[in-house]
Amino acid sequence: QVQLVESGGGLVQAGGSLRLSCVASGRTFSNYAMGWFRQAPGKEREFVATISWSGGSTDYSDSVKGRFTISRDNAKNTVYLQMNSLNPEDAAVYYCAAALVASRQASRYVFRQNAYWGQGTQVTVSS
Repeated sequence: QVQLVESGGGLVQAGGSLRLSCVASGRTFSNYAMGWFRQAPGKEREFVATISWSGGSTDYSDSVKGRFTISRDNAKNTVYLQMNSLNPEDAAVYYCAAALVASRQASRYVFRQNAYWGQGTQVTVSS
C-alpha cells in the first residue's frame, strides 16, 4: 500500500501561484511514477501532469503546459506541482496519484489501473 497526502491548496486570485505537495509513505517512493489530476464540480477527473520515477521525464495536459511544473524529491518522498498564472478554470480538487512502473518515460495512462490516490486538496481561484 502507498499512502498519499496532499497539501498546499487554498484560495488565490487569478494570476497568482500555488505550490501543491504530496507526501508518499508505505513503499519505495522512487519506484513510482507520480501524477496530478484534478476534478471540478460536475466534471470528470482530468489529467494535469505526471513525472517518471526517475524525474527525468514529464508530461502535461495542454491546458496547463507552460504554467504548471511537476517535480519530485525522492529523498523526501514528495512530489510537487508548481502552479503559476492561475485562472478560474483551474479551480478544482487536485489529487496526487502513484503508479508502479518500470518505464523511464512519463505517461498519463499508467494511472488508469492499479494506482494509488490521495484524498485531494482544494484549489480555488477568484476572478
